[in-house]
Amino acid sequence: MTLTLTAAEKVLADNFAPWVLDLGLSVASVDGHEAVLRLPWSDRLAREGGGLSGQALMAAADTATVIAVAAARGGFVPMTTVQQSISFQRPVLGSDVLVRARLTKAGRRMAFADITMTAEGTEEPAAHATAVYALLG
Repeated sequence: MTLTLTAAEKVLADNFAPWVLDLGLSVASVDGHEAVLRLPWSDRLAREGGGLSGQALMAAADTATVIAVAAARGGFVPMTTVQQSISFQRPVLGSDVLVRARLTKAGRRMAFADITMTAEGTEEPAAHATAVYALLG
């Protein structure tokens, strides 16, 4: 079963804490085992020095992975983050971020993801993350 963009937006709207929704994330695309979310630039998410905060990028990576799992499963299933690791490679200044989560393995009980975050209009990653999820349902 394929997850539509509308269904992916509903998963986002219905399954996250209000503070995550306050990030303003939107689903740009879903395809099989991949989801791309847009994290819009906001001065509220910037740290001292003007760069987008690592906390916002980590939350966006985590959220994009949930949408990628939903895409692979054809809809939302209960899950929890087991592990997430991130490397920040360059600052994001005044630009939206595209967060691409691709499942490298989607089993019955576990999912593994590779997440790349790039400032819109660039090819070079601003951050790279990996995540492991336990699928509960």
